[in-house]
Amino acid sequence: MTLYTLRRTQLLPGSPAEVFPFFERPENLSRIVPSWLRFRILTPSPVEMSVGTLIDYTIRWLAFSMRWRTLITTHRSPERFVDEQIRGPYSYWHHSHRFSAVEGGTRMEDEVVYAVPGGFAGRILHGLLIRRQLEAIFDHRARAIEAIFRAEGEERE
Repeated sequence: MTLYTLRRTQLLPGSPAEVFPFFERPENLSRIVPSWLRFRILTPSPVEMSVGTLIDYTIRWLAFSMRWRTLITTHRSPERFVDEQIRGPYSYWHHSHRFSAVEGGTRMEDEVVYAVPGGFAGRILHGLLIRRQLEAIFDHRARAIEAIFRAEGEERE
């Protein structure tokens, strides 16, 4: 199995204690993923995030609707949480979210370690499409998060 890694870092206004609650609410995912994914959370709200929480979603990839189930394997508010795929489109998915206080706010770091199914054909598809789509999803996510936190900051002023 070939493992790939996607890393992103973003500076957000506010302390980790102020920022973390937004990210530990799976219901907010629909606000930060691209509409073309047709993301929908299936787990009834509110979802209480803690170690052992299972979260079910559906996404659309190309012409295919897919179910995705993640398990929260680490939850240390307001520093870190990890979601791992139990069922879904990847052979392996481990997404670590880290929050640390820095001058000017919070540094949020995402690290996704993943593998795609399909052996050699999957590796070719990853090089041609999957990696670019994941990068596009995380680019969109960064812009959406920036807009949400900027708007919330303006409301506090």
